[in-house]
Parts: sequence; C-alpha cells; structure tokens
Amino acid sequence: MDTIACLSPFTEHQVRELAGTDDVKVLLVPDPPAPEAVREVVSAADIVISDMRHKHRLDRDTIAAMRRCRLIQQPAVGFDVIDHRAAAEFGIPLANAAGFNADTVADWTLMGMLTVVRHGARADREMRAGGWRPADLRAQDMRALTVGIVGMGNIGRQVAARLAGFGSRILYSDVVERDLPGCERVSFERLLEISDIVTLHVPLDGASRALIGRAELARMRPGAILCNASRGPIVDEAALVEALESGHLGGAALDVFEVEPLAADSPLRRMDNVFLNPHIAGGSDQARVNLLDQTAANIRRVLAGEPPVNVVNGL
Repeated sequence: MDTIACLSPFTEHQVRELAGTDDVKVLLVPDPPAPEAVREVVSAADIVISDMRHKHRLDRDTIAAMRRCRLIQQPAVGFDVIDHRAAAEFGIPLANAAGFNADTVADWTLMGMLTVVRHGARADREMRAGGWRPADLRAQDMRALTVGIVGMGNIGRQVAARLAGFGSRILYSDVVERDLPGCERVSFERLLEISDIVTLHVPLDGASRALIGRAELARMRPGAILCNASRGPIVDEAALVEALESGHLGGAALDVFEVEPLAADSPLRRMDNVFLNPHIAGGSDQARVNLLDQTAANIRRVLAGEPPVNVVNGL
C-alpha cells in the first residue's frame, strides 16, 4: 500500500479523494509541526503533498530522508520552500500546479494597475471620510500607457491578453522569446526605462531575489508604477519605500511582501498611492477547483506508475 504524507491543510478524507482511492495510507502533519515531525512523516511517504501555505520548508536534510518518495507535489505555483536541487539530486520529481490561478492573478494584476492609475482606493477612502475632491485626482487612460511584463509565463501571458483589450503598449522581458502578437520583447533594463507600469510575474529563486532593488527602481521612469503579485522578496522593500517616499515612483500595487503578514507599522500602509492586499491575488473559487484537479491528476498518475507532469526540477 502506498503512503501519502500531506503538509497542506487537507483532511485525511480530502487526501483520499485526491488519490482517487481508499487504498492508501495517509499521514498528516500537525499544524504547526516541528521540523523533526515533518521529517519523520515524509520519510515514510511514497508521495508528499507539500505545504501550499509556504510555511514549512522541505530542506536538503529532510529530502535526503525521503528514500521512498516518487513525487513531491506542490499544490501551488511557487516552490521556493522546497530545495528543488536536492530533490533532483536524490531523483525525486518536484511538480507544481502550473497555471492553476493564471486567470485569477491576471485579473488581480489589472485591478491593481487600474486602482493605482485611477486612484480608486484613495478616492473611496476619502469619500467614506466625508471628502469630495475630484479635480485633485487626475488619471490616465490605460491606452496611453506602456506596460512592461517581467516574466511571460502562464500568468504574464494572461496579463498581456487583458492589456490588449485596453490598447496598452505591451513590452516583456523573459528568458524565452515567445510568439506573442502585439507584445514586444526587450531587455530587462530597457523595460524598466520605458514602462509606465512594471508588473512582476517570475518565480522566486536565487536569480530573482531582490531583482528589483535600488538600482532598478532608479532606472524606472519618474512617476512609474510597480505591480507585484508574484513573491515579496523579488522586491527590495526598503528600496521601494524610499522610491515611493521620494516621489520617484508614482505608486505601487502589492499583494506580496518580504515578510508576511506585513508589519502593522510598515510605511507602505500609510501611503495613499499604494494599493495593498494580503496575498490574495491567486485566490478564487475557480482557482481552487483547478488546483485540486491538477494535484489529484498528478497523484493518480504516479500511483498508477505513470510519470508526473509539470515537473520543475528537470527530472
């Protein structure tokens, strides 16, 4: 009998539903688990469902103990809490739920852009406080703006599709050149220099950590807007605060932060030109259905002796 260890907040019944059979042994990790408890549970597993909340790491030592494991399934897109290189070294495929929430995050990204460009959240707050000053909140049409997309993967392409409907000029920077009518591939540096809005859609890894730092923010055009619904550590938050406080940047739309939850005394909370959400861009009813479907499909493939899909560590 195969054993499935689950670090995500699923019940035993839900794990069996994902597996499509009752003929599996299910091991659940208590929340919050100690690292040694995680290691003990996953070491006995044939399949490990990782932590969709990104709280608990599967580090090298833990993965080295997973001698029976045939699949680490991350029920999310990001897999930065898993040592993917160690998993590859030990021959364990690591798969994610690629694209499960691409529409959901793309919708949020457009909402974030429009909210900052049109001063939506600020005007709402001021009206609720009794204010009324329409002449002071000048906006621009999206058609008049150049939007630079950093990372043209599943989410980036959906953002581009939505922007096309507004008539924006669309630039992108990506390691892969893609055949995308209406989108122009440029260097990362050039994208920063000429975009009115820069939106980030890259995974968090060694290369992307602090991808947007002081030098990159200084390269962005005065008054530009930064949108981040990927991972918080991709942006140097202290440098972003400086760029916003100095007036160099015109605003930001942020769903993710270097440390979550965002500190109550963060300067970002006091800025009228910053739209903040508590890491919810990827959440919708449709996204959850997609997530469970993809997770179930991969688990069932491996239980049936077939190779998994959406493997991200080269196996």
